[in-house]
Amino acid sequence: MISVDLIRKQTDLVQEKLTCKGENISLDNLLKLDGEYREHLSKANDLRAERNKASEDIAKAKRAGENANEAISAMRSVGDEIKSLEEKAQSLKSEIEEHLLGIPNLPHDSVPTGKDASDNVEVRQWGTPLESDFELKDHLTLGENLGLFDFERGAKISGSGFPLYTGNGAKLERALINYMLDVQTEQHGYKEVFPPFVVRSDSATTTGQLPKFAEDMYPSEKDGLWLIPTAEVPVTNIHKDEILSESQLPINYAAYSACFRREAGSYGKDTRGFLRLHQFNKVELVKFVKPETSYDALEALVTHAEAILQSLELHYRVVELCAGDLSFSAAKCYDLELWAPGEGKWLEVSSCSNFESFQARRGNIRYRREDDKKVKFIHTLNGSGVATPRLLVALLETYQNEDGSITVPKPLQPYVGAEVLH
Repeated sequence: MISVDLIRKQTDLVQEKLTCKGENISLDNLLKLDGEYREHLSKANDLRAERNKASEDIAKAKRAGENANEAISAMRSVGDEIKSLEEKAQSLKSEIEEHLLGIPNLPHDSVPTGKDASDNVEVRQWGTPLESDFELKDHLTLGENLGLFDFERGAKISGSGFPLYTGNGAKLERALINYMLDVQTEQHGYKEVFPPFVVRSDSATTTGQLPKFAEDMYPSEKDGLWLIPTAEVPVTNIHKDEILSESQLPINYAAYSACFRREAGSYGKDTRGFLRLHQFNKVELVKFVKPETSYDALEALVTHAEAILQSLELHYRVVELCAGDLSFSAAKCYDLELWAPGEGKWLEVSSCSNFESFQARRGNIRYRREDDKKVKFIHTLNGSGVATPRLLVALLETYQNEDGSITVPKPLQPYVGAEVLH
């Protein structure tokens, strides 16, 4: 969440940045509640000072043998008033926090202005699009002919959007996951973790999925748990309610997980094959860094995700999201999009975001500075390194041969145990 202190001191700036993000949120009621909260705290503090002074006077009166009953009675009345003010202040604080949980993060000053994806800015491209002297097939045709997956039986088991990988398709999926984890841990210094795939509500609140996006998640209502939409959720919460030492930073985690998304509101969008799923696999990269280094860390994070695509020699581009296309929690974000020659379009395979202190405030994740010993909120970042479904689409379509076979990219051949899938 953003700081109520920032909202109070720079109301116009906050309102302007929320408008840039496409949010029509009034801050008036929040500021009114904040004013009442601080007024109640101030009155309670004044009464405590009054009570302390009265306690000293009562002690003096008793030592002098004087009757202090009236003063004691008055002090009890002041105590009751303090308790009432504190209870009201706590109630107001809860209302303020509820309001703050519904306010998105503010875009960084460097984020391009714009309303939606059409205003995003292409930063760079890598590689060249596939040129072929034969008619290209799409991933569905290729995969079904080779028996790599079976969407019909997957739907029979769980419904649409839940793929069933079979034979070499299952082996290729597993190869991609293992390869990506090995690259990030062995070449880029990430520590591998294997997190739970279900989380408590407070964990999903830390990362910003709750309360706003509950309809996009799969709940386990009986247990009060949620299936994770990304490993970002459990991994970010590893250090929830902790104070880290400055010497521990930065902390870099890489994690594989299955991801579960109801995709509420996505009806009518392209759902063919692997383009939009309810369950998919992903390797996630999560960083905990000092605030002054977080934007350098974001640039590094993007290159770590790019390294996967470059090593597989896939044509991709990096896109900087405009303010209106940023996610709820992100202050700045880059998307990595692969070119799928069979589909004839760009497919997003990674979003790399800096959340600044937004998630840290929600999850109370802090660190102690070495120079002045002050405790500050940490900055968190995450990026897909990368999601497998659309990666698989681009890979199959890029490495297809005229006879319908698939050449396995060289880095994956030791994992798959084959050079070509027939």
